[in-house]
Amino acid sequence: MRDRTPVIVGIGLSDGPVAPHLDAVQHHVLALRRALEDSGVDKRDIDGYCCAGASKSDSDPDDLAPMAEYLGIEHRWLDSTMVGGSSFEFFAQHAAAAIRDGQCDAVLMTYGSDLLSRQGRMLGSKGHFRGAARVPGAMQYEVPYGNVLIGAYAMAAQRHMHEYGTTPQQLAEIAVAVREHASLNPDALYRDPITVDDVVSSRMVADPLHKLDCCVISDGGGAVIMTTAERARDLRQPPVYVLGAAGAQSHWHISEMPDFTTTAAAVAGAEAFHQAGVTPADIDTVQLYDSFTITVLLLLEDLGFCPKGEGGRFVESGVLRPGGKLPLNTDGGGLSCTHPGMRGIFLLIESVRQLRGQAGAAQVPDAALALACGSGGWLSCMGTVILGRDAP
Repeated sequence: MRDRTPVIVGIGLSDGPVAPHLDAVQHHVLALRRALEDSGVDKRDIDGYCCAGASKSDSDPDDLAPMAEYLGIEHRWLDSTMVGGSSFEFFAQHAAAAIRDGQCDAVLMTYGSDLLSRQGRMLGSKGHFRGAARVPGAMQYEVPYGNVLIGAYAMAAQRHMHEYGTTPQQLAEIAVAVREHASLNPDALYRDPITVDDVVSSRMVADPLHKLDCCVISDGGGAVIMTTAERARDLRQPPVYVLGAAGAQSHWHISEMPDFTTTAAAVAGAEAFHQAGVTPADIDTVQLYDSFTITVLLLLEDLGFCPKGEGGRFVESGVLRPGGKLPLNTDGGGLSCTHPGMRGIFLLIESVRQLRGQAGAAQVPDAALALACGSGGWLSCMGTVILGRDAP
């Protein structure tokens, strides 16, 4: 019987985190070329395609088919799921199922964004309403109150502090740990060391979140190629097995979040662990969506790495730093390396690098299991993928 176990066989990054010579589409193209070279897959053998964030917008599913055409992908399976930054973890879940079921044999996912070069810090794209622009849908009930994206996360941080005594210094430890990993990555946007004091003394953006609690703005793109374990035997790289993958949503608009201290990762994580047959204690490295430090703290708790409310004490022990028990975002994360608008694909790529033993100075010794968890929307849609070096 053919082994249709889903595996990742190719990864590629475009230029970044600052790439004024590339537009969004070119980031897709360059990442694809590098993933093909990495894997040895012939593009003609790719018959499935996933895409989020293409030519003009990070949230336009209408870009899917034109991008497939532009890249020359002759597909029989497509996925344009758009749930924000976690879209790529949802893609991995859907592609794994499609490969197992025989709907397709090789799936490509790509992402590309020139956010920094195109807009910099003067955001005015979808989701950022200004002036007299018409506000569609349910967002019209939130915009009049002046809340912005970071305000949603600040409310979650305030509530966590209120309920559990979490401190700004504990949140700052997350930024410090991620920066230490970034110092090992020559391609990270920020590599200079920072301290907890540096974080809490940086400019307040939305109380209690400071500038260094917030992700960077960058350019960048990535590509991932998935296929069957059988086909992987003839390719260039050792396969990385998709052991578990699940997604869940608790709300979309922040005003509808049932509990500011709990996300849907509690559901998605439990399902992914069940599928993989492992526990949080078995994981060697985590690649978590770090749009803000509070995002990481909530995900650590909801995924079961520590009890609810214990996240602050858990991270201040140094567990997330290089050499710690649970190395976090070993490429430097969104807080220090790259965040072109949606970061989920970079979580998968760094997980694969670690499991292949190709992470250079940031390599986690003998990494055999990695967990990637993306966060989309306003702490809304969570996708969790558990990857393994060895066959299940």
